[in-house]
This record gives sequence, C-alpha cells and structure tokens, in this order.
Amino acid sequence: MQTNRARLVTQLLSAQVAPPLLASNLYEVGAEGVPRILPGVGGITLNVRVGDSAFAVEGDHIEPAVSAKHPDDRLNAAFCTLACVGNVATVAGGEAKGERGVVTGKHGGVEHVIIDFAPEIMERMRIGDPLDVRAVGVGLELENAGDVRVFNCDPDLLDTLGLRREHGVFSVPVARIVPGAVMGSGLGRQTVARGDYDIQCFDPKIVAEYGLDALRLGDLVAIRDADNSYGRVYRSGAVTVAVVSHGSSYIAGHGPGVTTLLTSPSGALAPVLDARANLATILDLR
Repeated sequence: MQTNRARLVTQLLSAQVAPPLLASNLYEVGAEGVPRILPGVGGITLNVRVGDSAFAVEGDHIEPAVSAKHPDDRLNAAFCTLACVGNVATVAGGEAKGERGVVTGKHGGVEHVIIDFAPEIMERMRIGDPLDVRAVGVGLELENAGDVRVFNCDPDLLDTLGLRREHGVFSVPVARIVPGAVMGSGLGRQTVARGDYDIQCFDPKIVAEYGLDALRLGDLVAIRDADNSYGRVYRSGAVTVAVVSHGSSYIAGHGPGVTTLLTSPSGALAPVLDARANLATILDLR
C-alpha cells in the first residue's frame, strides 16, 4: 500500500506508568443488577497481555500490561492523541530503564495509552516510572483510498496488517466480525483519535452467532455498519476495523473496548477472517 509516511511527523512523548483506579463508591453494579468490587483500569497488570482472552480474568475494563498517562490532563490529551498503536515505548527511568515495549491500544474516559511489555520487564517496573513513546502515525493516509481513513496506527503496523486492494476495495484480515448494533459506550464521541468504544456482550444470541465470547485482547475486528470518520456513528453499509484494547465489563453499555484503525462509510473495507489477526502475532509479542 502506498501511503504518505514520508511526510509524517515523529515526536518523542513523555508519560508515566498510571496507578490502578477504582470507582469512588467501590462497587460497580453490573447489567444484571449484581454489585461487585473488582480490579479495573490502570496499573501494571502482570498476568494479562495481548493474545489473552478478553474475558479470562475477574476484572472490569482491565488494560493489558502497562497503562500510561501524563499527570497533566491537558498534556495527556495530546499524549493520548499522538501515540499510535504499534509505536515503540521506552522506560525512561527506574530499575527497568532502557527496556522497550509497544503501544497496543487506547482507553477513553480514563484517557490511558496501553503498552505491552514482556513479563520480566514488568516485574522491574513501578507505578510512576517515566515512559517515552516514539509517536508517529497521526495524519497517516492511504493513497487513492477513496473514503477509507486511518486512525491511531503506526505506519509500520499498517504495512504488516496484510491489506490488499482490488477494484477500490481493501481486504483486511480480522479475527472476528462484530455487528454495529452491539456497540456501546463511546458511541457519538468525537475522540476516535484518542480513545475507544465498547462491544456489548449481554445478548447470548448475538454472542453465540458472532463468537464474541472468543474475543482476545489485541484481536483485529471488523465492525459492520459502523462509521468512525468524524465520530462514532451507526451507518448502514459502513465498516470499521479496530483492535481490542481492554477487557470485558459487567457494566451496562460496556464490554471489551476497541481502538479504531481504519474506517470507511461506503464499506470499502472487506474483512477476511483470520485467527492470526492479533497484535500478539502480527507484532511478535508473545
């Protein structure tokens, strides 16, 4: 695929390992009316990484591996926008200084960037450790792509996704297809370039039909009838390709979160099912 990568700006961003967060009232009431106290967003999650099931652990909105945030909210908005999936992250201080990881997603609301590190590196990391991200990808475009737009994607990652173009349509390997009807939290927000939105998994019939209970963190998914061009909307015939960035949720309207990579309101993205379409495989992280 021909792109404008030679014109892209590359910047060094700084942030910190973000602490774990809980609801102010401790309990979160699930869609079935059951209150729970569970681990949630943030922190260094030692036993959850891309490639793992989005439903494997007792948690809510678990962010795999390391969560990152700039302590200044205004600067964090830029950090979350400019960092892209596939960018290289480096630990800039502490016992693990110099070790490298890879950005695997973003999480809106809390405004976290999610970074994968190997387990032996995470064991040497601490909350508050400084992190540098080599940010490149904002402004990335495919040449002669019609209405296909790219978001949150390092150009090197785009090169490895396996896109093929034929008669103006781009085929894209994905692990799962998701119906736009079950997309929840994050709909309508115009923060496509810095957050995520959630796949609701509360309808057993839809979950079984589309195999949503098999979703893995890091999976590439194609969302039918979803246009993310200028905010997240339901649009018949549109297709959005995204990566599963955080784990499942019991809360109504929520579920595994996805970070947008590609979108086309006309449906010029043709998903091709491929079980290997996961960041753990594509980026050789596991």
